[in-house]
Amino acid sequence: MKRTILTAVLAAASILPMGAAHAGVSGPAFYVNGTVYRTVGTPTDLSGTGAPESSYDTIYEFRGTQMNVATAAPGDPGFNGGRWRVHLLGWNSSYAATVAAHDLDGNGVLDTNAEVWGALADGGSGGAMDLGVVKTFECPVIPYHG
Repeated sequence: MKRTILTAVLAAASILPMGAAHAGVSGPAFYVNGTVYRTVGTPTDLSGTGAPESSYDTIYEFRGTQMNVATAAPGDPGFNGGRWRVHLLGWNSSYAATVAAHDLDGNGVLDTNAEVWGALADGGSGGAMDLGVVKTFECPVIPYHG
């Protein structure tokens, strides 16, 4: 009986879409204007929908050097309900140089729109580059109280 149940569970798991294994409520996931948020992982891919760019908010991906930064959260004017385009960031010289030049509040990370946008506007060694959209998806934005 146990073997039959295990076989059924494994068979069901094998037909789930890729990425579903990563679904679930996260711990701290990203910043929105200095506040930490979490999310629920979803296996969505909205890249082929043809939706206008204005229907998405932006998440800046820091390649694991720190938590990402999203440009909006519920209650912000123009928030698009958790529809995201992820933009990969690169550094004109290094992540450390970018943080040193643009960490306005001195907390050791870029965690606000102003800090990220300042880095993107800086063509010098402390600046950053937007390397383009790497993912388009939907997920909720949930305040993190941890």
